[in-house]
Amino acid sequence: TALALAEKGGHDAIVCLGCVIRGETYHFEIVAGQAAAGIRQGQLDTGVPITFGVLTTEDKEQAFARSGPKNNKGADAAEAAIEMANLLKSIQG
Repeated sequence: TALALAEKGGHDAIVCLGCVIRGETYHFEIVAGQAAAGIRQGQLDTGVPITFGVLTTEDKEQAFARSGPKNNKGADAAEAAIEMANLLKSIQG
């Protein structure tokens, strides 16, 4: 979806948010790794900043701790996207 949005145009940046909670199998590592790789490749292919706001946690409590009002990794990803879009605009003119 991030790639489709970036390819469509009209977006200064895209923020990918989600959470992968470790289970009992190796599936956690595959999902988290492929999410990061896909987001990175979309950014490289399009030049549109796409930030990785996907939490990787051991349990729901860690996810809530990283998405609350005091420590919000989604807000951090959004801020990074804005900063990158502004930086690219200043570089590209």
